[in-house]
Amino acid sequence: MSDVAATPREHKAHAPRSVGCWVVTVSDTKTPETDTSGAVIRERLSAAGHYVVGATIVSDEPADVQRVVREACEDDRVQAVILTGGTGITARDATFEAIEALLDKRLPGFGELFRMLSYQEIGAAAMLSRAQLGIHARRIVASLPGSPQACRLALDKLLIPELPHLVREVSR
Repeated sequence: MSDVAATPREHKAHAPRSVGCWVVTVSDTKTPETDTSGAVIRERLSAAGHYVVGATIVSDEPADVQRVVREACEDDRVQAVILTGGTGITARDATFEAIEALLDKRLPGFGELFRMLSYQEIGAAAMLSRAQLGIHARRIVASLPGSPQACRLALDKLLIPELPHLVREVSR
């Protein structure tokens, strides 16, 4: 069967079982001891059989965020970078712009689905999220809100079920 006619199920069957991930917490105040969202992401990824290559806490400065993502993407073990924090609308929330400027391709359906699922949990406040997913340097880059519950939702409902498939597609 040609790949054009292959179904998502067939793609998933040929996807890697484990994905190497780098977790980035964007915060001016978090420390390794208080980084609950980063911990949730690392725990969920590990429980799903993925490998957490490393984790970083970086200030909410666009140049710093971009530097950390670029460095993670230069590591051959890293297939996905997952960020948490800085996706809101306050003056200090600059993760969206920092990541948007790096992306080679964007997958807007992720943000749309995330906000739809969030709406079911928190109502209209879901529209404040600027969660996004895209590709930089043939790596998956996901930017999630700083809330541990939002990270759980994004990972459990969207990222973990599709991460191997995403990696398979972007590495072709």
